[in-house]
Amino acid sequence: MNDSGDLAAWIELSLVPGLGSSRYRSLLSAFGLPVNVLGATRAQLSRVVPESLAATILERSSAAEVEKALRWAEGRGRSVLTLADAAYPRQLLEIPDPPPLVYVAGDAALLSAPALAVVGSRNATPQGLQNARAFARALSEAGLAIVSGLALGVDSEAHRGGLEGRGATIAVLGTGIDIVYPQRNRSLADEVLARGALVSEFPLATGPHAGNFPRRNRLISGLARGCLVVEAALDSGSLITARLAADQGREVFAIPGSIHSPLSKGCHALLKQGAKLVESAQDVLEELGVSIRRAAPAPAGDADSGLLESMGFDPCDIDELCGRSGLPAEAVSAMLLKLELDGKIAGLPGGLYQRIR
Repeated sequence: MNDSGDLAAWIELSLVPGLGSSRYRSLLSAFGLPVNVLGATRAQLSRVVPESLAATILERSSAAEVEKALRWAEGRGRSVLTLADAAYPRQLLEIPDPPPLVYVAGDAALLSAPALAVVGSRNATPQGLQNARAFARALSEAGLAIVSGLALGVDSEAHRGGLEGRGATIAVLGTGIDIVYPQRNRSLADEVLARGALVSEFPLATGPHAGNFPRRNRLISGLARGCLVVEAALDSGSLITARLAADQGREVFAIPGSIHSPLSKGCHALLKQGAKLVESAQDVLEELGVSIRRAAPAPAGDADSGLLESMGFDPCDIDELCGRSGLPAEAVSAMLLKLELDGKIAGLPGGLYQRIR
């Protein structure tokens, strides 16, 4: 780690409005270290960046924010890793746009561990949520850290599954590392902090601005060896992460779903573009060259298994089930209630039901 003086310069340069990581690295290439950039003249800076930005660098007034960040980094389990640090995640050095520095809370060594990104819809189906957690748990148990974005839906379940295995989990934030978004995930963020790692490239106190989240996605994929998309609509931000993963030379995996579900269309589009179809965590692990024992087969069903077989795995309503099973509506309704209470199916909007594996 840099001494406090060097780190202060790294942080101060990162706080220059409009600089961005690409121009930050251009300045490093020209001047060596941030302290040299901050000591350069306007004419020298203008040879590397636009004159207006050179003026902004010279007119900076961020001493209070720098001091706040240095105090934050002194806390237990906290660090600010720069491109000059040996502990900077090696995986991020492989991507086209590595951040000059990252704020890390928790186990910083986890950022250099073998990892897999698991992403998907914020409004996932019950089956999608269960898939995310089950896949993440198995992959984590095999030794992979699970990387995701702490959003609601698939991200949250991926983190929970990661925490249930030995590989743990990494949450990449679209805010400053001192802000949890969404607030509903405060307790989950605390769990990740205690047993995994939180990471952000954004300065402290940065709020949840819309443009930050697509940008942080390159770190979700960049920290991992591959990216698994569980469920995603065609306009999902998860597809951005998958495309970034492909651009970074990472493996892209997708779980297929119903041809009638909007939340399967993003995964199906990825599969058409060459993503690897996976039906189990073993499929991912074999592609990555990681071994794991296969799980024992699930036990046979109960008295309602006939209705479950009729249901399949696509959403359907009571009328469809009556037609498929040959049972009266009253009997189907009673069975559906029992199956839902047993956690074997889930009720969906519009009077639909879906089987959960």
